[in-house]
Amino acid sequence: MHESLPGQAPGQAEAGQPIITRIEWAPLVGERPRLAGSNARLGVHGRAVTCPLARVTTADGASGFGWSRISREEATGWIGQPVAAALEDIPFALEYPLWDRAGKLAGKAVYALAGESPASLAVACYDTTLYFDDLHLTDDSAAAELIAAEALEGVAQGHRHFKIKVGRGGMHMPVEAGTRRDIAIIRAVRAAVGPGAKILLDANNGYNLNLTKHVLGETAEADIFWMEEAFHEDPMLYANLREWMAAEGLSVLIADGEGDASPRLLEWAQQGLIDVVQYDVLRPGFTRWWRLGSQLDGWQVRSAPHAYGGVFGVYAGPHLAARIRGFTFAEIDPAEVEGLDGSAYAIRDGQMHVPDLPGFGLGLDEKVYQQAVAAKGFVVE
Repeated sequence: MHESLPGQAPGQAEAGQPIITRIEWAPLVGERPRLAGSNARLGVHGRAVTCPLARVTTADGASGFGWSRISREEATGWIGQPVAAALEDIPFALEYPLWDRAGKLAGKAVYALAGESPASLAVACYDTTLYFDDLHLTDDSAAAELIAAEALEGVAQGHRHFKIKVGRGGMHMPVEAGTRRDIAIIRAVRAAVGPGAKILLDANNGYNLNLTKHVLGETAEADIFWMEEAFHEDPMLYANLREWMAAEGLSVLIADGEGDASPRLLEWAQQGLIDVVQYDVLRPGFTRWWRLGSQLDGWQVRSAPHAYGGVFGVYAGPHLAARIRGFTFAEIDPAEVEGLDGSAYAIRDGQMHVPDLPGFGLGLDEKVYQQAVAAKGFVVE
């Protein structure tokens, strides 16, 4: 293969890079199997999802497709540019199509581009669908039964690990009532899924320090694996929380980094205040993770890329596990997108099994995609 792979440092590309000659873009639409409710800071997320896909073709005839929010104007600017130039622009709008192209050109799955990679890849994953689907209920027991039943749906789909949205008292319910319900739901889910499951909590910054301590103390017997976004990142509060957990004999990991994370997040991770970094796999992106993972490994900090709401990231994120030793979990937000075929991926016994197929191992229905390009997308060449 006579070109640098995505993720190599600028300047490592060989001469004779093929140029980008055509870019197609269109949003595909899909649906989650179940309506996603509210979280601590947002209302109902719904069932509908959108997966914007770009396909990039180069002068050598090679092509790849993947998630992209590139505009027509941006795409026009890349026509005639060498692949190497695109790879140096981090984060860049065409990284997923170019990673897919690189894998297809090499005849390898993207995860196999990591060098010493396994012949097959199975990655621990978690069901991230346990939202505030209970707000219409007045009884805490009924609410706990509902969310526990949703967790059992996940078990039937192959999941063994679950993330529970908490922070009902942050906006949707009175603080005391919402926190009491959070605790009831955590206990009910643990009882439903059994002791072998890892349970993760995500407050979407809906708690404060004292509420976090209260909930973790009241659910100590549920053996929480991590507490995600308990409150806005604050080194003093995290240091206090760690000291309190040590005194209480709790081994809950602190996870953060999704969304609009503090620019000092990595500094705090290096200092040992944050155990799990969760930058999104779509923004700032796959290439950023490809490079960051080894740094986090060196600090003995875990990696768990956020992948909710983007569809494509659910499939792409697990590929990073071949490169990042501390890759802890892939986040699974299931959705069926018309025209995008992810059937080669499978969830069994709490693991996402990644196909040993070229690129990201995803299929694209040409008829559906071209209809979307004509109706809502564009082509530049």
